[in-house]
Amino acid sequence: MLLVDSRKRIVWRYPKPNVDPAMPFSFDDDTFFGPRFDRIISNQEDQHTIQIISFPGGHILWRYGSVNHSGERPGLLNTPDDAYLLPNGLVTVADAYNCRVLFINQAHQIVKHLGTTGVCRHDPPGHLGAVNGATPLADGGMLVSEVTGSWVDNFGPTGRLRWAVRAPVSYPSDPQLLGPGRFLLADYTRPGHALIMTRRGRVLWRYGPDSGPGALDHPSLALPIGHGLIAVNDDYRHRVVLISIRTRRIVWQYGQTDVPGRRHGRLNTPDGLALLRTADARRNPDVLRFIARAERGRR
Repeated sequence: MLLVDSRKRIVWRYPKPNVDPAMPFSFDDDTFFGPRFDRIISNQEDQHTIQIISFPGGHILWRYGSVNHSGERPGLLNTPDDAYLLPNGLVTVADAYNCRVLFINQAHQIVKHLGTTGVCRHDPPGHLGAVNGATPLADGGMLVSEVTGSWVDNFGPTGRLRWAVRAPVSYPSDPQLLGPGRFLLADYTRPGHALIMTRRGRVLWRYGPDSGPGALDHPSLALPIGHGLIAVNDDYRHRVVLISIRTRRIVWQYGQTDVPGRRHGRLNTPDGLALLRTADARRNPDVLRFIARAERGRR
C-alpha cells in the first residue's frame, strides 16, 4: 500500500520496508480512507480478510475474517471486495462469492445485509449474483455490481431497490455514482474500458482502445478525481493512469507499463486506489504534520 504524490514520490507505505506486519497482508485488493482520514480500510481477497489500520501510524485497529479460510458463517468471508468504513462506524463489504453485501459493526456483528448467503442469482433485493463492488452512497444507499449478467443495482438506505440496469460490459467492476441516474464503471477484461452511463443503460462516455500504449488490461476501478480526469487502476499493465474525459487520452501515470515491480516508480498488479486531497488532509492534524515532515525530508 503506497501513498504517492503528484510528482510520483512515495510519501508513505504499509507495511514499512523489511517490517513484517502484525497480520498477514496478502493481495490488498482495495484501500479506502475512513471518513476522518485517520483510518485506512483494506480487504484482502485471496486471504478472505478485512483490516483497518491507523493513518499515518500504520497500526492494526480492527480486523474481520479468518486468514486463508473462506466460509459463510459469522466471522468468515469468501473473497471480500470493496470494504468501506462508514461515518457511523459500520464496515460494509461486498462478500463476493457468498453473494451478499454485509454491514458489520465494531463488535464483529453483522447488523444488516443485502442478498441471501450462498444463493447466487439476480433477484434484488432478496438475492444477488456474485458481488464485485458495493459503493456506499451519500444518502445511506449502496451501488452494487453483480458479475453474472453485468448488473448494476442502486439500493436505498433501507435496502429497497431503486433501480437496476445491465451494463454493456464483460465484467462490471466497482461502480461510482456521479449524479442522479449517472455512474462510472470499469470493465474488468482485456481490452478493458471505463464507462459513464445512465440508469437507463445509455452510454455517455467510453474509454478503451483495443491496442497500443493507451489500452487497458483488466482495469478494476475507475474513479472521478475532478478537473475532467478519471483515475483508473490498470491492473495487468501494472500502472495507475489519469485519463482526460475530453481528449480520451492518458495524461499521467504511475508505474511502468507492462513492467511489474516493487521499487520506486513501479507497481505490481495495482487493484485499488483512493484520493487524499489537501483539504481532506487538513482535517486531520496528525496527517497534516506527517505530510509536512515528509515534504521537509525531501528538500
